[in-house]
Amino acid sequence: MKTGASKRLFARARKSIPGGVNSPVRAYGAVGGVPRFLVRGKGAHVWDADGNEYVDYVGSWGPLILGHADPGVLRAVRAAAANGTSFGAPTELEIELAEEIRFAMPAVERVRMVSSGTEATMSAIRLARAATGRSRVLKFDGCYHGHVDSLLVAAGSGVATLGIPGSPGVPKAFTNLTVIAPFNDLAAVSDAFARYGDDLACVIVEPVAGNMGFVAPEPGFLEGLRSLCDGAGALLIFDEVMTGFRVARGGAQARYGVRPDLTCLGKVVGGGLPAAAYGGRADLMGRIAPDGPVYQAGTLSGNPLAMAAGLETLRRLRAKGVYERLEACSEAVVRGLESAAAEHGVELTTGFAGGMFGFFFHPGPVRSFEDAKKSRTDRFKTFFAAMLEQGVYLAPSPFEAGFVSLAHRPRDVEATVAAARKAFARVARIPVAAR
Repeated sequence: MKTGASKRLFARARKSIPGGVNSPVRAYGAVGGVPRFLVRGKGAHVWDADGNEYVDYVGSWGPLILGHADPGVLRAVRAAAANGTSFGAPTELEIELAEEIRFAMPAVERVRMVSSGTEATMSAIRLARAATGRSRVLKFDGCYHGHVDSLLVAAGSGVATLGIPGSPGVPKAFTNLTVIAPFNDLAAVSDAFARYGDDLACVIVEPVAGNMGFVAPEPGFLEGLRSLCDGAGALLIFDEVMTGFRVARGGAQARYGVRPDLTCLGKVVGGGLPAAAYGGRADLMGRIAPDGPVYQAGTLSGNPLAMAAGLETLRRLRAKGVYERLEACSEAVVRGLESAAAEHGVELTTGFAGGMFGFFFHPGPVRSFEDAKKSRTDRFKTFFAAMLEQGVYLAPSPFEAGFVSLAHRPRDVEATVAAARKAFARVARIPVAAR
């Protein structure tokens, strides 16, 4: 496999861009080798600067649920661009996308558009603090909610990949207001409420964790969070930036039947362009300026190109059988990986929901970040490299979920499983004592 062009581009990028990338995990620090510079995508496939073709399970980290360069999305974006790329003024497209979200998610009675998931979580927490008059926020170890100062502690995703506990530049006073509990541990959350309940503004959670790898909520966990918040007068925030419109049309809140007070969305709602949103109960959202005193603004919020891409995507996801197809594809991938791993005696724990999946080099169960960190990172590194060499593009981190799209076909899954058999053979040669 040729890598010369990517190597040259990476060397050039490092002269102008920190680490040569605009988001840390892209630098391949956890897996070694040179990051692939991509030049084109179509359907379930991407091509790099050296001309190598890959079956893609990153999907721009989740947004591309229809696949790369979907013709309908491209038509919608071109039509919007022909009328102007940005106005900084209201457009009908904003209303239509907001209505599409509301109709799919009954808990989102009002919604405000923003440009990134970080903006969405930051704004939702500000609103929760204003509504409750309280200061503390409870989050879960290994859940990532963007690079908000007070939430960049015990975060998963890129922070976990880099092996750092948080980030310099975040004042201790900010993180002092953040309470941490293990994911799927209701007893720990209950203890936190007993200690801080009078000052807990909210609990924020990825209802299906995807930033410590794929970790599903255990039965009763999300329901328990709802009950604890209700009992203490705190708000429940679902960070569905990743799960929204991906694990079900109504998100994880529909899949698991738990209604949050506030919801954060991103990725799929922008159809591959920069867009995100936060929303919830009308009485809470009525506190947002200009209706209320809680200030939040953004020059490019509701950008017409992003609204057009998101609207086309969400409308297409209304089609009958869409989520059954996505889930069947995710299941086929993980069952294939399980079978291939078992052929070579490699311990593997997998999971999936809708168009989202993950795996750990660990016998399981994996129910928290502490469990996830026990996964064999040396095995993942070897597996990742072997899969890449055979044309399968996975996230370059053991702490990220994978994504399928409606463009993935059975032949793509078959090619993936065939590659996995060879990759697991290489993994099996790693000494048991190695870590």
